[in-house]
Parts: sequence; structure tokens; C-alpha cells
Amino acid sequence: MNSPSAIGHRPSAPRILVRGTNWLGDAVMTTPALRRLREKFPDAHLALLTPEKLKDLWQQHPAVDEIISFAPGESVFSVGRKLRRWGETPGEPGKANPNAATTARVDARPTGFDLALVLPNSPRSALEVFFAGIPQRVGYARPWRNFFLTQAVPPHAGAVKMRKRSVAEIQKLIAPPPAPRSPLPAAAHQIFEYLNLAAALGANPEPLPPQLFVAPEEIESAKEKFGLAKKAGAVFGLNPGAEYGPAKRWPVEKFIAAAREIQRQTNCAWLLFGGKSDAVITNQIESAIRDPQSAIINLAGKTSLRELMALLKLCRVLLTNDTGPMHVAAALGTPVVVPFGSTSPELTGPGRPGDARNQLLKSDAPCAPCFRRECPVDFRCLNGISVERVVAAVLEITKSMGK
Repeated sequence: MNSPSAIGHRPSAPRILVRGTNWLGDAVMTTPALRRLREKFPDAHLALLTPEKLKDLWQQHPAVDEIISFAPGESVFSVGRKLRRWGETPGEPGKANPNAATTARVDARPTGFDLALVLPNSPRSALEVFFAGIPQRVGYARPWRNFFLTQAVPPHAGAVKMRKRSVAEIQKLIAPPPAPRSPLPAAAHQIFEYLNLAAALGANPEPLPPQLFVAPEEIESAKEKFGLAKKAGAVFGLNPGAEYGPAKRWPVEKFIAAAREIQRQTNCAWLLFGGKSDAVITNQIESAIRDPQSAIINLAGKTSLRELMALLKLCRVLLTNDTGPMHVAAALGTPVVVPFGSTSPELTGPGRPGDARNQLLKSDAPCAPCFRRECPVDFRCLNGISVERVVAAVLEITKSMGK
């Protein structure tokens, strides 16, 4: 394996490939590491390898010069060949990022990458850069993949593994007396996992807030398309779904009650967000809170990723479960209110850890976080977060914004 010091002798303008993560929320949490990497290598050509479903997330992001995507089902060998051929034809097979500070270098690049930083922990992600023949390959040490890396990085000091609790563990935790909780280390949050990898290349490991970007014209276009251009007053967002499973979803009846009360006190217009699979829930909420005086637009399954970003940026606040759009909203500067159940805000909460703009709500359920998709007991973690508490959190944010 090559030592960390060897990377310091790379050319002054290296060609760096970052293998991005596979999920929306995780991708947002990598943005501080990407910003630190750009800070360390201001003249580098930095390309991001990402699943096709996430490629539009990186438009307008100044840390990324080029976006290289792969399709669902595309083999590791195909991805490796694509990366190995990188630079044979200017602009192919990747796509230049129009907002990157160094995009001009795409047209004069030599073939091949000098260095790959592998953010996911999977064997596949290490194999992709191995088959690409990239000489420096840096990622976390994990089973079944270390051979394919030239530098296998040990876990950082504050790392906490997110492990599903067994039913027996949960039963033991909820049996009286309640088990005492041990505080998590300050650096337990997922963003430090990615910052630690960037630090292996000499980047600053200090945290930054996750950041995403949308252009003003994207916001105006989305407003026009979805009938918001002529609407006056505050726009609030509501995102009641969560792909991981029902253990992350605050009950829909509570969302309805909170939305009604918030609307009564603020006269806001509601935007309902979600994917196609969330349409049943958003339809239920829309039917329950719509009346002649209310303004509500159900967007579930109707937006592209860029449109979702533009509309989240437009919102004054987003009431949401712990899910990808939560991270996107916070990274765009929109405050979020989040009832947390089976997951942990200390580990995967939105924004920079400790950001006072966001309200991350937990109950005192001793079994949380269990990291399970479905609750094996009585769902006390999310049932224990009251409508009144959520309403108060949303109103506190709007009051702090002075609007």
C-alpha cells in the first residue's frame, strides 16, 4: 500500500475521481468533504462518479468539475471501462458541470485519473476504481475490498456503527427501569466519516455545513410550472414519507393535525412532497386539510430532482420525516422540523451538527434509535412526539426568521 505522504507528491493539478454514495441523504452529507477536497486541491480536475438517479443533484455545485453517471444494472466491469477510457474524447464519457470553477480543463485533459477517493464502503465501489486502473485508490478498510485499494483508511476516532437492535434488545431496553443512555461522541455524525477520508489526502477535517445550489431561474421556472408564481404569502413544505420504512414515519394523522394548526396560525400555503410511492399518504393529507380558504399543492411523484430542490429552496420551513429531502432542504438553507424515531439525529441529522436553525425532535423512548424498518413493539418513539410539540417547533422557526 502507498503511504499517505506519497499522495503529497502528486502533480500540482491532479485528476481526481470521487466515487459518490448511492443514496440521496448520504450524497448530501458528502458535500462538506467535497468542499474540503476542493479547498486542498484548488487546481485539480475533480470528477464525481454517481448513480444516474443522483446526477442532477450536483449541477451548480462549485466543488465538482464533471459528473460521470452509471445506469441501474450497469456492471462493475462496464463502469471500470468507462473510467479507464476517460479523457479519450473531450467531454466524454462524463458531463462537465457548468458552474464549476475549473470546467475549462475538461477540453484539454489527458487520459486517465491519478487518484480515486471511494466514499461508499462496498466492495463494488472499490472494484470499479480498481478495474479502471487508477493508480491511487483511497477508501475505508472493509472486508472483501482492501486488496483493491492502495490506501485502506482505518475508521475515524468518533465513528459509531449504526446497527439494528434485535427484538430481544428492544424488549430489554423498554423493561423497567429504563436503561441509562450514553452520550454519543461529538464526531459521531456521518459527515465526519467523509471528512476523515478527505483528510487522508491532506484536506482539512473540520466540519462545514452541507451545501447544495439552485439557480434563481430554476426557482422561477418551478414556481411557474406548479402554479406558485401568483400565490402570495408564506410557502411551507410537508414531506410525510420515508423510503426506509414505517419506523421512520411520524403518523399521518399527526401530520394532518399539525398541518391544520400551522395553517390556521400562519395562513401558509402547503407544498406536499414525496415520490410516487408516497401518493397515497399525500392524497390523504390533501383531502383532510383542504378547504375553500386553504392553499395546498400535492407534488408527490410530479417533480424532477432539480424541481424538488428549487421548491424546497422556496419553502420557509419543511416539516419532514428523516429522509433524503430533509437533507436536501437543510443543505439549501431551508430550516427543517423533523420527528426522529428509529434513527438518530446525532448520527445522520440534517445540516451541520448542532445547527440551531433546525428542530430535531426525539421522544424519551429508551429503545430509540433501533435502526429497524418496522417497530416490533408499540412505536413509542414517534407516538411520543406530540402534535403540539411539532407545531411549536415550526412556529418557533418562523418567528426566529422574523416573518
